[in-house]
Amino acid sequence: MQFSRIFSATLLAALLAACTTTPPEKPTEPQKTQIVFKKVDFSALPTMPDQNWEPALEALKISCRKMSAQAGWEDVCAKASRTTAFEAKEFFLENFTPYQSLSQNTDAQGNVSLSDTGKMTGYYEPILYGSRTKKAPYVYPLHTMPADLITVDLDEVYPKLKGMRLRGQLKGNRLVPYDSRAELAKRNLDQYAIAWVEDPVAAFFLQVQGSGRIVLPDGTYMRVGYGDVNGHPYRGIGNYLVRQGYLKSHQLSMQSIQAWAKRNPSKVQSVLNQNPSYVFFIERKDQDPNEGPIGSQGVPLTEKGSVAVDRRFYQMGWPVVVDVEQTNPDMKFTRAVVAQDTGGAIRGPIRFDFYWGSGDEAALAAGRQNSRVKAWVLLPNGMNPPSS
Repeated sequence: MQFSRIFSATLLAALLAACTTTPPEKPTEPQKTQIVFKKVDFSALPTMPDQNWEPALEALKISCRKMSAQAGWEDVCAKASRTTAFEAKEFFLENFTPYQSLSQNTDAQGNVSLSDTGKMTGYYEPILYGSRTKKAPYVYPLHTMPADLITVDLDEVYPKLKGMRLRGQLKGNRLVPYDSRAELAKRNLDQYAIAWVEDPVAAFFLQVQGSGRIVLPDGTYMRVGYGDVNGHPYRGIGNYLVRQGYLKSHQLSMQSIQAWAKRNPSKVQSVLNQNPSYVFFIERKDQDPNEGPIGSQGVPLTEKGSVAVDRRFYQMGWPVVVDVEQTNPDMKFTRAVVAQDTGGAIRGPIRFDFYWGSGDEAALAAGRQNSRVKAWVLLPNGMNPPSS
């Protein structure tokens, strides 16, 4: 995601499948899974509190900045602009038709099965403390793209590889893989640092999420977003910490890993190096600091009103009702949201990443989420869903 992303059950959601705009590095296998949209009445949807419609109305108004001129959306976008939060539920019930999302799977023998349940994880916008210049305690850099990083769009040569990119560097007249995280740590890249933060593990989590805000010493914010990546595969560090005996599997959380890192500063870099992938950032000066991070639709995300989706199955700006449930830890809710983002790990007809917002509380909620989910797309009355 332009925002848009390690561990086991608790932090698996936010840090292994976290939403980022990093494109997948390998071509996908031929699709054997399709989506089926089944038209239903609103009475078939789970009930939810009226206020759970409100963030989706706010998010839709923002999506309409991009969609208001699109066929089928002109009227609903105009009506949304005149609708108050208290009228959110009535607005959706009067102007939209629900379609349940079903995953249609075909096996090698041609047998077809349908499923109405998928997976939802969570993500958030980290808030870090740092400085534009290197000065204690801000000594851990966030880098922008080095000059020797070369990015090749493969679809310019192979159209079937749309969205796929190759990263590398020149060695003589050969393009070779770019440096891994461990190799980059040995280089002096200070000239490419756009900010310095106080916590190397928080900087690592920022790379997983793809964007965030830096609180500067004067109290102002600096916003950073995904710029590029070094092209190495992403590997989580949680299993490594457990294998090494540093933490127990039931202890894995962002907070426990940060606490472990503070107790073992000499081991932090070697642990982080287990993930060879490295994200480079750009400063987002074009963003309102009071709005959410920019998602793949090119609009700010709304706390508890935005989700990342697989763009093969959903269009940006579509409202979706999600019914979520999990145990250990318990989580259950039904909410209306809007598809405004994508992520490299968000693949499938019923696969979502829920945006919890910014800061520590959002991070805790995102880290807990690894849920079962059912979903209903809401399309303007008279608009038919695309055929699968």
